[in-house]
Amino acid sequence: MVLELLIGPKKAERKPWDVFFLGMLYASVAMFLSVVIFKEQASIIMVLLTVIASLPLVHRTFSREERMDDKLETEKGRLKQHWRALKFLTLMFLGFVVAFSLWYVFLPDEMVQTSFNSQIQTIQSINARVAAVTGKVITGENIISSQNVISSAAASPAGLFFQILTNNVKVLLFSIFFAFFYGAGAIFILTWNASVISAAIGNFVRNNIGEYAAQAGWVQVGGYFHTFSLGFLRYFIHGIPEILAYFVGGMAGGIISFAVIKHDFGTENFKKIILDAVDLIMLAFVILVVAGLLEVYITPAFF
Repeated sequence: MVLELLIGPKKAERKPWDVFFLGMLYASVAMFLSVVIFKEQASIIMVLLTVIASLPLVHRTFSREERMDDKLETEKGRLKQHWRALKFLTLMFLGFVVAFSLWYVFLPDEMVQTSFNSQIQTIQSINARVAAVTGKVITGENIISSQNVISSAAASPAGLFFQILTNNVKVLLFSIFFAFFYGAGAIFILTWNASVISAAIGNFVRNNIGEYAAQAGWVQVGGYFHTFSLGFLRYFIHGIPEILAYFVGGMAGGIISFAVIKHDFGTENFKKIILDAVDLIMLAFVILVVAGLLEVYITPAFF
């Protein structure tokens, strides 16, 4: 009750960066409670508690977007309204990732293994499948959908692009269906992905921070922040567009869901909402194409 009343959609639109810090708070409180109370299942419970905390805001946001669809006459106006909501929802997701990543980096090894057990197993499973196919082991690449595994068919950049795009479209469809059947259910997929991405980032930082450990003073601190920044950039050059696409798809499913609840079938308003949802889904697909191109051609150039 306390966490869900901290901010509403209107205030979030006016102060989107407040939602970023709220996302960090949601993730941190969930982490603390899961480790203290549900230690054996902490890696799953922290995701569920984060979802529970953020669900009221996401639910009210999707409901508000559905009502705005009825009020706004032009598709341009509706998309502009949706962008305000998508901006703070994406910032909330980034808050999850920053908080989980920081906890992964700073917690003792034993607590990291307990708190991120399922996420670490997911990454190890992906690594094992990639190694079986390509003979190479990755350390978190293609974690956004938790399923992007490089196959022999993806030996060329074009093949890799279509492999990644196919997997990401699957996640987009899951986001749409979860949002349709559970209102704001897409937040579960996104929060789970946030925790897996955070484990990949945290692992990257912990593995690369050793070279700075022997140095002292500000050089060591500077090296730490440099490595942490690299860890984020490695995944968010292409990761932010992907997550934005999933939120766009989730919003499309959510506004249809709320329209169905209101029994608007066959009305002009329902037709307007369906048209808006189709536009959002098409927009989400275009964003995923851009994200796939960034992942294949831009991210590897830097990392």
